[in-house]
Amino acid sequence: MVWGAMASSAVESSLSRDEARHVLRRTFGMLRPYRRQAVTAVLQLVAYTVCLLSGPVIVGVVIDRALPPGHHDLHVVVAGAVAYGVLALLMGVFERAQILSVNRVGESFLRDLRVRVFDHLLSLSMAFFDREQTGRLVSRMTQDIDALEMLVQQGLLIFVSSGLIFTSVVVIMLVESPLLFLLCLVTLPWVVRSSIRFRRRSNEAYLTVRERIGQTLSSLQESISGVHVTQAFGREDSAVGAFRGHNRAQYDANMRAIRISAFYFPVIEFASIAATAAVIGVGGLMVHDHWVAVGTVATFVLLLSYLIDPIQQISQLFNLVQQSGAALLKLYGLLDTPPSVAERAGAVDVPVHAEIRLEDVSFSYRPGETGLVLEHVSLAIPFGRRLALVGPTGAGKSTLAKLVARLYDPTEGSVTYGGTDLRDVTFSSLRSRTAVVPQEGFLFNGSILDNVRIGDARAGDAEVAEALALIGALDRFAALPEGLRTEVRERGSRLSAGERQLVSLARVALANPEIVILDEATSNLDPGTEQDVEQAMAALMAGRTFIVIAHRLSTAERADEVAVVDGGRLVEVGSHDALLARGGRYAALYASWTGAVVA
Repeated sequence: MVWGAMASSAVESSLSRDEARHVLRRTFGMLRPYRRQAVTAVLQLVAYTVCLLSGPVIVGVVIDRALPPGHHDLHVVVAGAVAYGVLALLMGVFERAQILSVNRVGESFLRDLRVRVFDHLLSLSMAFFDREQTGRLVSRMTQDIDALEMLVQQGLLIFVSSGLIFTSVVVIMLVESPLLFLLCLVTLPWVVRSSIRFRRRSNEAYLTVRERIGQTLSSLQESISGVHVTQAFGREDSAVGAFRGHNRAQYDANMRAIRISAFYFPVIEFASIAATAAVIGVGGLMVHDHWVAVGTVATFVLLLSYLIDPIQQISQLFNLVQQSGAALLKLYGLLDTPPSVAERAGAVDVPVHAEIRLEDVSFSYRPGETGLVLEHVSLAIPFGRRLALVGPTGAGKSTLAKLVARLYDPTEGSVTYGGTDLRDVTFSSLRSRTAVVPQEGFLFNGSILDNVRIGDARAGDAEVAEALALIGALDRFAALPEGLRTEVRERGSRLSAGERQLVSLARVALANPEIVILDEATSNLDPGTEQDVEQAMAALMAGRTFIVIAHRLSTAERADEVAVVDGGRLVEVGSHDALLARGGRYAALYASWTGAVVA
C-alpha cells in the first residue's frame, strides 16, 4: 500500500507554470539566510567550469603556436603542459569546494524545512489530524524529503553545472569558429529529441517499476504477516504462486526500463562519435583551405563531449527535479495550513480556581458538511467538582470533554473559565492548568522517568519519584530491574496496560493541574489492575476539578455530579442518587449496566 501510494504520488509530480513559479519564489525566500554560502558555491562552480574548459583551449593554442610544421617551440609546449597541470590541480580543489558548498546549503535548507514542517504539524489543531491520514503526513517527512535529499546530494550540482558547462561551451565554440559550431549543431536536434523521448518513456517505466516493487513488497508483507493462516490451511503453493507472479511483473518492468536505457545511451554515444567524425573530416578540409587552424579543430574535438553530455545529464535529472518540485509544493501547502484553534492577539491567562461553564454549545467536526455532534449544551462545573459524563457510544461525551480542554472550538456558543471565553486565553496557561488522560496511556520510547517527566520537563528525578509515590506506584516501578530508568520501548510495549495508565496518571501528578479530564482509565483493565489505577485516580482528585468520561457506571457512583449525554444533547444532570430516584435516562442506563454485570 505504501509503495502504491508512492507510485501514484509520483504520477502527479508534474508542476504547472504557476506552481513552479510559486515553488521557486518560496524556495528562494527560505534560502535567503544562506545567500552568502550560495554565492560562494556559484563562484566556485564558475571557477571549476573555467578550469575544466580551459584545458581544451590550451591544447588548441599549443598545437597552433608550438607545433606548426618547421616551427616547433618546446617552451610553449612545456608552458602549456604546466598550465594544464595547474588547471587540473585547481579543478580538483574547486570541485571539492563546490561539492561541499552546494551540499552544505542544500542540507541546511532541508534541516530547516524538516524543523518547520514538524513544528507546524505540532501546532495544528485536532480537526486537522481528524481529516488527514497519519501515513500521508509521515510521507511528507519521509518520501517528499527523500526526493529533495536526492536532488541536493546528486541532482542540484549536476543540474547547475551541466547548464553552465553547456552555455560556456557554446560561447567558446562560437568564438573559435562559427562554421564548425554550426556543423556540431547537425547532431544536436537528434540528441535533444532523443533525450526528450527518453525522459518521457523512462519516467513511465520508472513509475511502473515502483508500482511493481510495491506489489511485490505488499505480497511479501501480507504473506509473512499471515504465515500462520497459510500454513494452517496448507496454502503455501498458492502464496508462492502469487509472489512469483508479482516478482515476474517486477522483472518485466525492470527489463523494459533497461531496454529504454539500452536504446538511448548508444544513440547519444553515436551522436557524439558522428559529430567528432564530422568535425575532424570537415575541419580537416577547412584547415587545408586555411579557414581554421589545426588547434581550433582539436579544441572542438575535445569540447564536443562537453556539449552533448550536459544534455544527457539534464534529461536524466529532469524527472528528479519535477518530483522534487512537486514534493516542495506539498510541503509548502502543509506549512500554509492554518490551525483551526489558534491563540488570539491579546490573549490572557486562565483565571485560577475558576468555574467551567458551557453556554448553549453546539459543535460539528465539519461545519456545513456533517450534522451537529453536540446541540445546545449548557453546563456549569464549579471548581473542585467531580463530574462524570455518561451516555451511549457516540453520544458526544468525548467531544464535550475536548471542548472543555479547547482541543476544538465550539461551532456555536462558548466555553468559559471564570467568565473568560477559552478563545481569549493563552495556550500556555490553559495547558498548564488542564491535563487530558486518554483511555489508553500512550508512552514514548524512553525510560519511565522520561515518560513521567512529560508532565513537567523541568522536574528532577526526585520530583518524578514523588509524583509516582503520590499515586501509589513508586514501589511497583522501583522494583523493576532497572527501576525508574527502565526503558518502556516503543508505545510502552514493555509495560502492561495498567502500568502504562499509571505512568499517564503520574504525569498528571507531576504537572499538578487544576482540571483533569479523564477518559475512563479502567475500562480495559483486569479487576486487580483496575483497583490500583482507581486508587491512583482517587489520590489525584483532591483539590481539582475532575471530569471523567465514564464507561463503567461504578465510576459515576463516586462522582459528585453526573451529566447524561444522549444524541448530542445534555438530557440529565444531577447526583447519582438523585438521577436514580428520578427514574429517567440515567436510571435506565444504570439498570442495564447492573443487569449486564450481574449476568
